[in-house]
Amino acid sequence: MNSPRFKLSSIIIFFICLVVLISLSITILLITDSTSENIENQLEEKAVNISRTVSESQVVHEGLQSVELEAGIQEYTVTIQEATDVLFIVVMDMEGLRKSHPVPELIGKPFIGGDEEGVLIGEEYTSRSEGTLGKSLRSFTPIMDNEENQIGAVAVGISLDKVESAIQQSQFKILTGSAIGLLVGIIGAFWLAWYIKKSLFGLEPYAIARIHEERNQMLQSVHEGIIAVDADSKIVLVNKSARQIFHKAGLTDEEPVGMDINEFLPGAMLQRMLDDRKPDLDEEQNFNGISVILNRVPLIVNDQVIGAIATFRDKTEVNLLAEQLTGVQLYADSLRAQSHEFMNQLHVLLGMIKLEEYGQVKEFIAKLADHQVHEVGAVTQHIKDPVLSGFLIGKISYAREAHVELLIRCETEIPQPKDAAITHELITILGNVIDNAIDSVLDSEQQLITVEFSYVDDLLEMTITDSGLGIPSDMQETIFTKGISSKEGKNRGFGLYLTKNSVEKLEGSIELLPEQDLTVFSIIVPYEAAGGESID
Repeated sequence: MNSPRFKLSSIIIFFICLVVLISLSITILLITDSTSENIENQLEEKAVNISRTVSESQVVHEGLQSVELEAGIQEYTVTIQEATDVLFIVVMDMEGLRKSHPVPELIGKPFIGGDEEGVLIGEEYTSRSEGTLGKSLRSFTPIMDNEENQIGAVAVGISLDKVESAIQQSQFKILTGSAIGLLVGIIGAFWLAWYIKKSLFGLEPYAIARIHEERNQMLQSVHEGIIAVDADSKIVLVNKSARQIFHKAGLTDEEPVGMDINEFLPGAMLQRMLDDRKPDLDEEQNFNGISVILNRVPLIVNDQVIGAIATFRDKTEVNLLAEQLTGVQLYADSLRAQSHEFMNQLHVLLGMIKLEEYGQVKEFIAKLADHQVHEVGAVTQHIKDPVLSGFLIGKISYAREAHVELLIRCETEIPQPKDAAITHELITILGNVIDNAIDSVLDSEQQLITVEFSYVDDLLEMTITDSGLGIPSDMQETIFTKGISSKEGKNRGFGLYLTKNSVEKLEGSIELLPEQDLTVFSIIVPYEAAGGESID
């Protein structure tokens, strides 16, 4: 997977800064326009209030109506002008002649601006015009006497430069605040990018996606069933193998993810992992009739239990692997015994050659070749299950080392079983009976054991005969009881007990047949061949 051109931190910083910048820009435009309008309205309202106040002044009324008191108008307006910080306050008579002005030399001269005509006919208004003091925002108010007759007018001017200055100061404050906001946004973007990157262990989104996909593929590809729960005992993960085992066990076909583990699979006991925080390994559990080998482990992060996970495998498969390993071990034991025996035979041949007994060498080799054909070849030719045939060859070699002759005879071909678990039970059955027979014939004059096989109508019959001392008559009825043995010593009486258990597990039968000077065990078990083959 190719990495993208930009990193996650760069993308976060870019988009946060972009959002902050756009937001601040829109805000600045809206606030600036609104603020400018408000400032102008405030200054205009200020001019109107001052002009109205002056128009109501008794000093102004008396000055307009009396020449002797006319000088008081200038003194009054100068005081008001300085107090309110306006550009000018001009009082004029009905002919537009100034009675007050910031420049005393202009008193008595006509008002300049051309926007005073309306106020002289009784109108109140504001305007923008240029006079002797420059451009200004002007408020005009007519002056009325007590009988509501107009006797003059007042004009209050506020410099437009001052208006622009006030607007610029307001805009500067807005821009300064916006710049600070943008700086804070940039710092916040860098911090957020760092925090997210730290939370993601420094991984980029594409890397997280790849890891997630790899994790899913690994979980789905493993042969063991995997089921995981969160801290609330809710199922969060079920892989493909687990679903197959659940389906085999006949569990619900509903989607298990999201269900409570105690309702869906009480046997998993993952709730205990959340409480005890201790793993359970290699425990045998039963899932609705399916035996599994189960491992349970709590999931702990920062000393907090965030969930639990269970891995399990069908016990039948585990048994099959064990049987295969058992077969390998049997082959190894057989090869070891045969290697030891072969070295002894080589020593015999070496001695004959040194004695130049070449005729006996030929007879000895011919005997060995015939023995190989009849012993090993007979087993592998008739018994098609490699594990069982390897087991029997190993037992033949083991018996020979004990100076006991073990003969394997097959009346019919023995096919490979359909269920590999049968082989495991047969090894337990034959192993215990043959081992007992070898121990029994060690003190006999004739040390011979015969194992006969016959397979007919999906039934496998095995007859094990030995020339040993036999089993006392008073013990023949209890010989299969645990702890009962015809031999002395500790840890005895388990072999035939385990043999009977395996026979019963296969729903077969085992009998001790009465024979003079011989011990004969007859064993019959159901045996379905692989591929459905049977011999009639």
